[in-house]
Amino acid sequence: MTGGQRHDGDLSPQQITFQLHAEGIREIYLVSENPDSYPADTIAPGVKLYHRDELENVMKMCREYKGTSAIVFVQTCAAEKRRRRKRGLMEDPQRRVLINPAVCEGCGDCSVQSNCISVEPLETELGRKRTINQSTCNKDYSCVKGFCPSFVTVDGGKLRRRAPPELGSIDNLPEPASKPALDRPYNVAVGGVGGTGVLTIGALLGMAAHIEGKASMILDMSGLAQKGGAVLSHVRLSEHTADVTCSRIVTGTADLVLAADEVVAASKDTITLCDASRTVGIINSHVIPTADFILNRDFNFQSRKVNSVLETELRKDSAFFDFTKPAEALLGDSIATNIMMLGFAYQRGLLPLSAEAILQAIEVNGVSIKMNTQAFQLGRLAAADPARLSGMMKGDDEIAPPKSLDATSLDEIITHRMAFLTDYQNARLARRYRKLVDQVRDAAAKGGYGEALPRAVAINYAKLLAYKDEYEVARLFTDGRFEKQLRDQFEGEFKFNFNLAPPILGGGLDAQGRPKKRAFGSWMMSAFRVLARFRFLRGTPLDIFGYNADRKLERDLIAGYEKDVATVLNLLSPLNHDVAVELLALPDRIRGYGPVKDKAIKEAKVRYAQLAADLANPPPAPRQMAAE
Repeated sequence: MTGGQRHDGDLSPQQITFQLHAEGIREIYLVSENPDSYPADTIAPGVKLYHRDELENVMKMCREYKGTSAIVFVQTCAAEKRRRRKRGLMEDPQRRVLINPAVCEGCGDCSVQSNCISVEPLETELGRKRTINQSTCNKDYSCVKGFCPSFVTVDGGKLRRRAPPELGSIDNLPEPASKPALDRPYNVAVGGVGGTGVLTIGALLGMAAHIEGKASMILDMSGLAQKGGAVLSHVRLSEHTADVTCSRIVTGTADLVLAADEVVAASKDTITLCDASRTVGIINSHVIPTADFILNRDFNFQSRKVNSVLETELRKDSAFFDFTKPAEALLGDSIATNIMMLGFAYQRGLLPLSAEAILQAIEVNGVSIKMNTQAFQLGRLAAADPARLSGMMKGDDEIAPPKSLDATSLDEIITHRMAFLTDYQNARLARRYRKLVDQVRDAAAKGGYGEALPRAVAINYAKLLAYKDEYEVARLFTDGRFEKQLRDQFEGEFKFNFNLAPPILGGGLDAQGRPKKRAFGSWMMSAFRVLARFRFLRGTPLDIFGYNADRKLERDLIAGYEKDVATVLNLLSPLNHDVAVELLALPDRIRGYGPVKDKAIKEAKVRYAQLAADLANPPPAPRQMAAE
């Protein structure tokens, strides 16, 4: 079972193995993240123990076995683990995972390995990278299996939290001018992503109503696998129990929608409850990854399209506000987002309950009482005095969000890549880059083709020139930004380890047949500093890493790309312009390290062959086809 649900009776994994054995099955596998906790005398005879990392191999063995086989897979639901840890019912590991975005290639292999939405997109000037949401991370650590050297594990210490200044004075906020009357049931729809405390809001509203002697009826619409899935709570409040005869909110009768996630708010289940003349929405505008992002590393979240749908279905006085940003900045935990929204709704006069009852309900809940109380007050402040809240988030340690690649102009891209390539190798490499980009830009300007083609070259040529070899990974860990990232996110005494699979050291293969990653202590920083200083050897006969097959392939890609640019400029016409842009943007598909990059290159070559043919012999334009 998942989602913290219990099964009937007392049936342990050990007992299941005995039951299977008694039924005549002899090929039994027990797979667990801690197989050593199942001694041979506690399980059925002949049961084979494997770590969960070997699950795929175990399934293959079962596939080849002639006869009935069984796998007993033991793992506590990840979201349930986090709930138990918050309540002190389970040990909370003092290890966290950090991604160095400069080293990250944005390949998405970490999402593939972990299937976890806590691995979130991070938009930067170099494109989309990855970051770990420390608030929702279940400490499963399977993302570290992603074949990438950007992952660092941090042991000890704690997350750095900036306590909001003058929090005590927030208690003096003015009360709302009015509150909804309960002459009829008041309907609140609470939506969001499972595993982030959404259902807690409904529980708090129900308890607050009970404290005030009012009636409430709550219906939680959540599936078996709640973590990362859509969750919707129907909360109905009234003066008397007799007034609420049905727990489900009828179509078009929601008075308030509290949505911690825009995608869930715009879903059919939520939107059908709304009426543009009745329903007020308090919507968190922060983009939260969905399961689609795991499957598609370049998934378009379409925030503008979602917003337009919501604006049509909600009252004009609805609020769209990024509650997650102040929750993380002031309380250090995005889980506080939902309680902030509750405070915001209260201050706007959208809840038929008193602040005292809600705060008492938070105490009764007994989880993170101080933080949730502060979150409720900060939510009220966001509605009463947003300028003051904004001022509280500003400080000496404020971290400015990186500019996204889409928001960067062509001139800014060229300037940024020139500086980057100079640091990567030298000014000579930067001039080589600028020469080719200027050549493409001039040709595009003369032909009246706009900036799409030179932009593709400016981004992708720099990407190929600055391939991440051992020297570059070392430089990106020692240029000061990684150490600042550690200080910004963690405080106290802690140790950190790099998770690497250096080909020069060997180390065997993992369960997937890829080079096995190993942990290297903080002493690697000294080794990285030495290695980074020798990057002037890159590409010379003294470059010991340059003889590696991966490095040779990366140099071949650069030479091939320069030839492709020359070919494109010779054949460029209005008929093949779009094909040329896609062809010269193909390097963007080549991401990752080692086997991940090799696979991406093979896939890119297939598309390259198609585009190269279309470039030489452009397919008829749609208008021409219609005319024919």
